[in-house]
Amino acid sequence: MNAKKLLIIGFVWPEPTSSAAGTRMIQLVDLFLAKGYQITFASAASKSDFSYDFSKTEVVEQEIRLNDETFNVFLKELNPDLVLFDRFMVEEQYGWRVQQECPNALRILDTEDLHSLRSARQQSDKKKQAADLFSDTAKREMASILRCDLSLMISEVEVDILKTQFKVDPSLIYYLPFLEKEITPEDIEKWLPYEDRADFVFIGNFLHEPNWNTVQVLKTKIWPTLRKKLPHANLNIYGAYPSQKVLQLNNKSEKFLIRGRAIDAKETIAKHRILLAPIQFGAGIKGKFIDAMRVGTPSVTTAIGAEAMKGDLDWNGIIEDDFDLFVEKAIKLYEDKNTWQIARKNGVKIINQRYSVKYFADQFINDVENLASNLTKHRQNNFFGQILNHHTAQSTKYMSLWIEEKNKR
Repeated sequence: MNAKKLLIIGFVWPEPTSSAAGTRMIQLVDLFLAKGYQITFASAASKSDFSYDFSKTEVVEQEIRLNDETFNVFLKELNPDLVLFDRFMVEEQYGWRVQQECPNALRILDTEDLHSLRSARQQSDKKKQAADLFSDTAKREMASILRCDLSLMISEVEVDILKTQFKVDPSLIYYLPFLEKEITPEDIEKWLPYEDRADFVFIGNFLHEPNWNTVQVLKTKIWPTLRKKLPHANLNIYGAYPSQKVLQLNNKSEKFLIRGRAIDAKETIAKHRILLAPIQFGAGIKGKFIDAMRVGTPSVTTAIGAEAMKGDLDWNGIIEDDFDLFVEKAIKLYEDKNTWQIARKNGVKIINQRYSVKYFADQFINDVENLASNLTKHRQNNFFGQILNHHTAQSTKYMSLWIEEKNKR
């Protein structure tokens, strides 16, 4: 029996050391590889020094071009059984070509998070008004979800928003969070104890607007008060792609230290006593908290920061939206060893009970393969998706073909 072929079309070449999105993509790759799939990863983006090295795996890399008929030729030759789009913008660009050349391929959208929700919350925070979920970005994103056979969601909150606010049929949505190895007693033994840790840490890719905003909040709202009450502590800010405006916030006298890219996020977080992340807007679930839990570092964050992550379990630290209380509780967690130790134990429970790969991997592959076997019926039940594929894809198609022709001149 021939192995099934999976084509992943990446928005970028994954950078797991730079972002949670990169880590998520590699987890999906590893999952399908473990189940015997032949994987081709294609992207029109340029590689960076931090792009994942697929040469050490069985994954085949393929450089592709935007608005170029060579992609159609490549598709025909590969003839994949499944196509996974990395974010809705990629589906907009390539979906009609996949539909045209490989009509029987199962089309899966990996949303990473709901971009329209993150954007709406960002505008809400900026304008100090209620979030408008039904934006033009939301219309594009929902159209992409409807055109695909299945959309992967990492947040239960976002699954609920799709069902209740946007009335998306549950058969088109699949909850698949981060896929983590369980934390073992042997892992815990390697963690640095309370006495051997010092300082606060924040980490996040600075190309991601919620992270930049969080650093500004730390600089202006949290750290001025916190450092006066804990004068010996530093706040160490790590993140990939810091701009000049980020680097300018570095201030040794204030012990507010911009450190730049962390070579290894988990090792960096593991040295510190507390992760501080007063996140004001965003979507999905946050990789920085997964990393912190994996190395026994409690965190202090907001309701939006911890959204959808803990279920009914206790957080591995503090969830607080009021800035004054945020500071007070961060100090208590920093200074009270017993509270700190309870917090790290809560993190173990969250990882092992909510994100263990063993709870998701087999079921997901079984569900995907069952869907592929019943694709005709599934698509008949998604008639709105058929309409969008007929009309929206046609408009996208002809815009793309127009650009293609223009590029030939």
